[in-house]
Amino acid sequence: MNKQEFNVEEWIAQGKLGRHETFTPRYGWLKKGFDAVIENNNIFKEPDAIEKLGVGKNMVSSIRFWCLAFKLITVDNRNEIVPTELGDKLLSDNNGWDPYLEDEASLWLLHWQLFVPPFEAVSWPLAFNRCNLWSFDSKELSRIIYSAAQAYPNLAKMSLNTFRRDASCIIRMYEDMEEKDSEIECPFTQLGLMHRAGEKYHVSFNTAPKPNLPPLIFAAACFSYVASYLSSRQKTISLQRLAFGINSPGVVFKLPETAVGHYLSEANKDLKGFSLVNVLGSLQLHFNESPEELYFEALNKYYSGR
Repeated sequence: MNKQEFNVEEWIAQGKLGRHETFTPRYGWLKKGFDAVIENNNIFKEPDAIEKLGVGKNMVSSIRFWCLAFKLITVDNRNEIVPTELGDKLLSDNNGWDPYLEDEASLWLLHWQLFVPPFEAVSWPLAFNRCNLWSFDSKELSRIIYSAAQAYPNLAKMSLNTFRRDASCIIRMYEDMEEKDSEIECPFTQLGLMHRAGEKYHVSFNTAPKPNLPPLIFAAACFSYVASYLSSRQKTISLQRLAFGINSPGVVFKLPETAVGHYLSEANKDLKGFSLVNVLGSLQLHFNESPEELYFEALNKYYSGR
Protein backbone atom coordinates (compact mmCIF):
# COMPACT_ATOMS: atom_id res chain seq x y z
CA MET A 1 0.00 0.00 0.00
CA ASN A 2 1.43 3.33 -1.04
CA LYS A 3 1.78 6.11 1.51
CA GLN A 4 1.90 9.03 -0.95
CA GLU A 5 -1.01 11.43 -0.58
CA PHE A 6 -2.65 11.27 -4.02
CA ASN A 7 -6.33 11.03 -4.83
CA VAL A 8 -7.56 8.47 -7.33
CA GLU A 9 -7.60 10.91 -10.27
CA GLU A 10 -3.96 11.83 -9.63
CA TRP A 11 -3.02 8.16 -9.50
CA ILE A 12 -4.81 7.53 -12.80
CA ALA A 13 -3.02 10.49 -14.37
CA GLN A 14 0.31 8.84 -13.50
CA GLY A 15 -0.76 5.38 -14.66
CA LYS A 16 1.00 3.18 -17.22
CA LEU A 17 -0.41 0.94 -19.90
CA GLY A 18 0.29 -1.42 -22.76
CA ARG A 19 3.18 -3.41 -21.25
CA HIS A 20 1.64 -6.89 -21.18
CA GLU A 21 2.88 -7.71 -24.72
CA THR A 22 -0.76 -8.70 -25.51
CA PHE A 23 -0.56 -11.73 -23.16
CA THR A 24 -3.07 -12.30 -20.37
CA PRO A 25 -1.55 -13.82 -17.20
CA ARG A 26 -1.20 -17.58 -17.65
CA TYR A 27 -1.26 -20.42 -15.17
CA GLY A 28 2.10 -20.65 -13.39
CA TRP A 29 3.48 -17.33 -14.61
CA LEU A 30 3.15 -15.37 -11.37
CA LYS A 31 4.78 -18.06 -9.23
CA LYS A 32 7.49 -18.50 -11.87
CA GLY A 33 8.24 -14.76 -11.96
CA PHE A 34 8.13 -14.36 -8.19
CA ASP A 35 10.48 -17.31 -7.57
CA ALA A 36 12.87 -16.02 -10.23
CA VAL A 37 13.09 -12.64 -8.46
CA ILE A 38 13.76 -14.37 -5.12
CA GLU A 39 16.68 -16.19 -6.73
CA ASN A 40 17.99 -13.21 -8.73
CA ASN A 41 16.44 -9.75 -8.51
CA ASN A 42 17.97 -8.83 -11.88
CA ILE A 43 16.51 -11.87 -13.62
CA PHE A 44 14.45 -9.88 -16.11
CA LYS A 45 17.60 -8.08 -17.34
CA GLU A 46 19.72 -11.21 -17.62
CA PRO A 47 20.61 -12.42 -21.14
CA ASP A 48 19.61 -15.96 -20.21
CA ALA A 49 16.20 -14.98 -18.75
CA ILE A 50 14.48 -16.76 -21.65
CA GLU A 51 16.17 -20.05 -20.75
CA LYS A 52 15.74 -19.65 -17.00
CA LEU A 53 12.04 -18.80 -17.22
CA GLY A 54 11.40 -21.24 -20.06
CA VAL A 55 9.35 -18.80 -22.17
CA GLY A 56 9.83 -16.52 -25.17
CA LYS A 57 11.33 -13.01 -24.99
CA ASN A 58 7.98 -11.22 -25.08
CA MET A 59 6.63 -13.56 -22.42
CA VAL A 60 9.53 -12.66 -20.12
CA SER A 61 8.45 -9.02 -20.38
CA SER A 62 4.84 -9.99 -19.81
CA ILE A 63 5.65 -12.03 -16.68
CA ARG A 64 7.55 -9.04 -15.28
CA PHE A 65 4.63 -6.74 -16.09
CA TRP A 66 1.99 -8.93 -14.46
CA CYS A 67 4.05 -9.54 -11.31
CA LEU A 68 4.47 -5.76 -10.98
CA ALA A 69 0.83 -5.02 -11.83
CA PHE A 70 -0.43 -7.46 -9.18
CA LYS A 71 1.94 -5.90 -6.60
CA LEU A 72 3.79 -9.19 -6.04
CA ILE A 73 7.12 -7.51 -6.81
CA THR A 74 8.14 -3.87 -6.88
CA VAL A 75 11.05 -1.66 -7.93
CA ASP A 76 12.88 -0.34 -4.86
CA ASN A 77 14.79 2.93 -4.42
CA ARG A 78 17.94 1.27 -5.77
CA ASN A 79 16.04 0.44 -8.96
CA GLU A 80 16.14 -3.24 -8.12
CA ILE A 81 13.15 -5.58 -8.29
CA VAL A 82 12.24 -7.05 -4.90
CA PRO A 83 9.29 -9.05 -3.51
CA THR A 84 6.49 -7.13 -1.80
CA GLU A 85 5.03 -8.07 1.55
CA LEU A 86 1.95 -9.41 -0.22
CA GLY A 87 4.11 -11.42 -2.62
CA ASP A 88 6.01 -13.00 0.27
CA LYS A 89 2.88 -13.83 2.26
CA LEU A 90 0.99 -15.24 -0.73
CA LEU A 91 3.58 -17.01 -2.90
CA SER A 92 6.54 -17.85 -0.68
CA ASP A 93 7.52 -21.53 -0.54
CA ASN A 94 8.07 -20.94 3.17
CA ASN A 95 4.51 -21.00 4.54
CA GLY A 96 2.98 -18.90 1.77
CA TRP A 97 -0.80 -18.66 1.90
CA ASP A 98 -1.36 -20.07 -1.58
CA PRO A 99 1.94 -20.44 -3.50
CA TYR A 100 0.39 -22.05 -6.58
CA LEU A 101 -2.79 -19.96 -6.63
CA GLU A 102 -5.05 -22.98 -6.28
CA ASP A 103 -7.71 -21.04 -4.35
CA GLU A 104 -10.03 -18.81 -6.40
CA ALA A 105 -9.95 -16.35 -3.51
CA SER A 106 -6.33 -15.60 -4.41
CA LEU A 107 -7.42 -14.66 -7.93
CA TRP A 108 -9.98 -12.23 -6.49
CA LEU A 109 -7.25 -10.76 -4.30
CA LEU A 110 -4.90 -10.34 -7.27
CA HIS A 111 -7.67 -8.86 -9.41
CA TRP A 112 -8.14 -6.24 -6.69
CA GLN A 113 -4.43 -5.40 -6.76
CA LEU A 114 -4.75 -4.04 -10.30
CA PHE A 115 -6.83 -1.21 -8.82
CA VAL A 116 -4.43 -0.38 -5.99
CA PRO A 117 -2.11 2.53 -6.82
CA PRO A 118 0.30 2.96 -8.46
CA PHE A 119 -1.32 1.60 -11.63
CA GLU A 120 0.86 -0.49 -13.93
CA ALA A 121 -2.27 -1.30 -15.98
CA VAL A 122 -4.34 1.89 -15.92
CA SER A 123 -6.69 0.69 -18.67
CA TRP A 124 -8.20 -1.73 -16.13
CA PRO A 125 -9.44 1.08 -13.83
CA LEU A 126 -10.60 3.08 -16.86
CA ALA A 127 -12.55 0.10 -18.22
CA PHE A 128 -14.19 -0.97 -14.97
CA ASN A 129 -15.12 2.59 -13.96
CA ARG A 130 -16.08 4.12 -17.29
CA CYS A 131 -17.69 1.34 -19.31
CA ASN A 132 -21.42 1.45 -18.55
CA LEU A 133 -22.65 -0.30 -21.69
CA TRP A 134 -24.87 -3.34 -21.19
CA SER A 135 -22.74 -5.20 -23.73
CA PHE A 136 -19.64 -4.31 -25.72
CA ASP A 137 -16.93 -5.74 -27.91
CA SER A 138 -13.20 -5.04 -27.92
CA LYS A 139 -13.50 -2.06 -30.30
CA GLU A 140 -16.20 -0.39 -28.23
CA LEU A 141 -14.29 -0.93 -25.00
CA SER A 142 -11.12 0.49 -26.55
CA ARG A 143 -13.00 3.63 -27.61
CA ILE A 144 -14.38 4.06 -24.09
CA ILE A 145 -11.01 3.80 -22.34
CA TYR A 146 -9.28 5.87 -25.04
CA SER A 147 -11.89 8.61 -24.63
CA ALA A 148 -11.57 8.51 -20.83
CA ALA A 149 -7.77 8.72 -21.09
CA GLN A 150 -7.95 12.03 -22.98
CA ALA A 151 -8.60 13.79 -19.66
CA TYR A 152 -5.05 12.92 -18.53
CA PRO A 153 -2.16 14.53 -20.49
CA ASN A 154 0.29 11.64 -20.11
CA LEU A 155 -2.29 9.06 -21.19
CA ALA A 156 -3.63 11.23 -24.00
CA LYS A 157 -0.25 10.85 -25.75
CA MET A 158 -0.80 7.12 -26.19
CA SER A 159 -2.09 5.78 -29.50
CA LEU A 160 -5.54 4.29 -30.00
CA ASN A 161 -3.86 1.00 -30.93
CA THR A 162 -2.36 0.77 -27.44
CA PHE A 163 -5.83 1.04 -25.94
CA ARG A 164 -7.14 -1.50 -28.44
CA ARG A 165 -4.56 -4.02 -27.26
CA ASP A 166 -5.49 -3.33 -23.65
CA ALA A 167 -9.22 -3.69 -24.36
CA SER A 168 -8.64 -7.02 -26.08
CA CYS A 169 -6.50 -8.21 -23.17
CA ILE A 170 -9.13 -7.19 -20.60
CA ILE A 171 -11.89 -9.14 -22.35
CA ARG A 172 -9.72 -12.22 -22.92
CA MET A 173 -8.62 -12.12 -19.30
CA TYR A 174 -12.12 -12.19 -17.80
CA GLU A 175 -14.54 -13.63 -20.36
CA ASP A 176 -16.02 -16.84 -19.01
CA MET A 177 -15.79 -19.08 -22.06
CA GLU A 178 -17.01 -22.67 -22.22
CA GLU A 179 -14.22 -23.83 -24.50
CA LYS A 180 -10.64 -22.76 -23.87
CA ASP A 181 -7.25 -23.67 -25.28
CA SER A 182 -5.43 -25.13 -22.27
CA GLU A 183 -2.13 -23.70 -23.53
CA ILE A 184 -3.30 -20.10 -23.27
CA GLU A 185 -6.02 -20.41 -20.66
CA CYS A 186 -6.11 -17.50 -18.21
CA PRO A 187 -7.04 -18.39 -14.60
CA PHE A 188 -8.96 -15.13 -14.14
CA THR A 189 -11.77 -16.35 -16.39
CA GLN A 190 -12.85 -18.41 -13.34
CA LEU A 191 -14.01 -15.23 -11.59
CA GLY A 192 -17.02 -14.86 -13.84
CA LEU A 193 -16.62 -11.09 -14.17
CA MET A 194 -17.59 -11.10 -17.85
CA HIS A 195 -19.80 -13.37 -19.88
CA ARG A 196 -20.84 -13.58 -23.49
CA ALA A 197 -23.68 -11.32 -24.55
CA GLY A 198 -26.21 -11.84 -27.33
CA GLU A 199 -24.31 -10.23 -30.19
CA LYS A 200 -21.29 -11.92 -31.73
CA TYR A 201 -18.01 -11.03 -29.99
CA HIS A 202 -19.91 -9.01 -27.36
CA VAL A 203 -19.53 -9.46 -23.61
CA SER A 204 -21.23 -8.03 -20.52
CA PHE A 205 -20.01 -7.36 -17.01
CA ASN A 206 -21.55 -9.75 -14.52
CA THR A 207 -23.07 -7.46 -11.86
CA ALA A 208 -24.65 -10.18 -9.73
CA PRO A 209 -23.26 -11.26 -6.33
CA LYS A 210 -20.23 -13.52 -6.69
CA PRO A 211 -20.64 -16.83 -4.81
CA ASN A 212 -16.92 -17.62 -5.10
CA LEU A 213 -15.81 -14.28 -3.55
CA PRO A 214 -15.12 -14.89 0.17
CA PRO A 215 -16.36 -12.13 2.52
CA LEU A 216 -12.94 -11.79 4.19
CA ILE A 217 -11.28 -11.20 0.82
CA PHE A 218 -13.88 -8.56 0.02
CA ALA A 219 -13.33 -6.95 3.43
CA ALA A 220 -9.57 -6.91 2.80
CA ALA A 221 -10.22 -5.04 -0.46
CA CYS A 222 -12.33 -2.49 1.46
CA PHE A 223 -9.50 -1.87 3.93
CA SER A 224 -7.03 -1.61 1.06
CA TYR A 225 -9.29 0.96 -0.62
CA VAL A 226 -9.47 3.00 2.60
CA ALA A 227 -5.68 2.84 2.99
CA SER A 228 -5.13 3.94 -0.60
CA TYR A 229 -7.61 6.80 -0.89
CA LEU A 230 -8.62 8.12 2.55
CA SER A 231 -6.79 10.33 5.00
CA SER A 232 -5.08 8.42 7.81
CA ARG A 233 -7.19 10.46 10.25
CA GLN A 234 -10.49 9.25 8.79
CA LYS A 235 -12.16 6.42 10.72
CA THR A 236 -15.36 5.90 8.72
CA ILE A 237 -16.45 5.45 5.13
CA SER A 238 -19.95 5.09 3.73
CA LEU A 239 -21.14 1.87 2.13
CA GLN A 240 -22.28 3.98 -0.79
CA ARG A 241 -18.70 5.03 -1.51
CA LEU A 242 -17.47 1.45 -1.10
CA ALA A 243 -20.09 0.43 -3.66
CA PHE A 244 -19.90 3.25 -6.22
CA GLY A 245 -16.71 5.28 -5.70
CA ILE A 246 -13.99 5.27 -8.38
CA ASN A 247 -11.97 2.05 -7.99
CA SER A 248 -14.14 1.04 -5.05
CA PRO A 249 -14.55 -2.66 -4.24
CA GLY A 250 -18.16 -2.52 -5.48
CA VAL A 251 -17.00 -1.28 -8.89
CA VAL A 252 -13.95 -3.55 -9.10
CA PHE A 253 -15.91 -6.69 -8.18
CA LYS A 254 -19.05 -5.50 -10.01
CA LEU A 255 -21.39 -5.82 -7.03
CA PRO A 256 -24.65 -4.12 -6.04
CA GLU A 257 -24.68 -2.01 -2.85
CA THR A 258 -26.73 -4.62 -0.98
CA ALA A 259 -24.01 -7.20 -1.63
CA VAL A 260 -21.34 -4.83 -0.31
CA GLY A 261 -23.16 -4.62 3.02
CA HIS A 262 -23.78 -8.38 3.09
CA TYR A 263 -20.11 -9.26 2.49
CA LEU A 264 -18.95 -6.89 5.23
CA SER A 265 -21.56 -8.20 7.68
CA GLU A 266 -20.42 -11.75 7.02
CA ALA A 267 -16.74 -10.80 7.37
CA ASN A 268 -17.49 -9.07 10.68
CA LYS A 269 -18.55 -12.42 12.16
CA ASP A 270 -14.95 -13.63 11.84
CA LEU A 271 -12.95 -10.42 12.08
CA LYS A 272 -13.02 -7.75 14.76
CA GLY A 273 -11.55 -4.25 14.58
CA PHE A 274 -14.36 -2.83 12.46
CA SER A 275 -18.11 -2.43 12.60
CA LEU A 276 -21.08 -1.38 10.49
CA VAL A 277 -22.90 1.61 11.95
CA ASN A 278 -26.18 3.23 10.87
CA VAL A 279 -25.69 7.01 10.78
CA LEU A 280 -28.85 8.96 9.96
CA GLY A 281 -30.12 6.13 7.79
CA SER A 282 -26.82 5.60 6.01
CA LEU A 283 -24.64 2.56 6.72
CA GLN A 284 -21.02 3.40 7.52
CA LEU A 285 -17.96 1.20 7.88
CA HIS A 286 -16.17 2.21 11.08
CA PHE A 287 -12.69 0.86 11.79
CA ASN A 288 -10.91 0.87 15.14
CA GLU A 289 -7.53 -0.31 13.83
CA SER A 290 -5.46 1.03 10.95
CA PRO A 291 -6.76 -0.14 7.55
CA GLU A 292 -3.32 -1.58 6.72
CA GLU A 293 -3.45 -3.80 9.81
CA LEU A 294 -7.03 -4.84 9.10
CA TYR A 295 -6.11 -5.68 5.49
CA PHE A 296 -3.53 -8.28 6.53
CA GLU A 297 -5.65 -9.46 9.48
CA ALA A 298 -8.52 -10.22 7.10
CA LEU A 299 -6.21 -12.12 4.74
CA ASN A 300 -4.54 -14.02 7.57
CA LYS A 301 -7.93 -14.95 8.98
CA TYR A 302 -9.16 -16.21 5.60
CA TYR A 303 -6.10 -18.26 4.68
CA SER A 304 -5.62 -19.72 8.18
CA GLY A 305 -9.24 -20.83 8.25
CA ARG A 306 -9.37 -22.69 4.94
